[in-house]
Amino acid sequence: MQRVCFLLKVRQDRLEEYRERHAAVWPEMLQALSATGWRNYSLFLSDDGLLVGCLETEDFEAALAGMEATEVNARWQAEMAPFFESLDGARPDEAMKPLTEVFHLA
Repeated sequence: MQRVCFLLKVRQDRLEEYRERHAAVWPEMLQALSATGWRNYSLFLSDDGLLVGCLETEDFEAALAGMEATEVNARWQAEMAPFFESLDGARPDEAMKPLTEVFHLA
């Protein structure tokens, strides 16, 4: 199992709405994530907008590709893009660059 962590930055003026959207993620989005191998997926958001995502998957590239192939992901990414800083034209899921794990205690 591959453990993945990534950082993104949510715009300060959109923090509350971002939290609200993630309190009610579309059922078809949740189903697509599960079907494409996203496990133990969590998002943590600080008051300054720093977003930390963590997940487990057999193959992160395959999990991303699986989501890329779904219609619901295209809709979700389009709706979520305005919430983020510094995407430079990329969708939020394209900006998720895994961090290097330097320590893990199981």
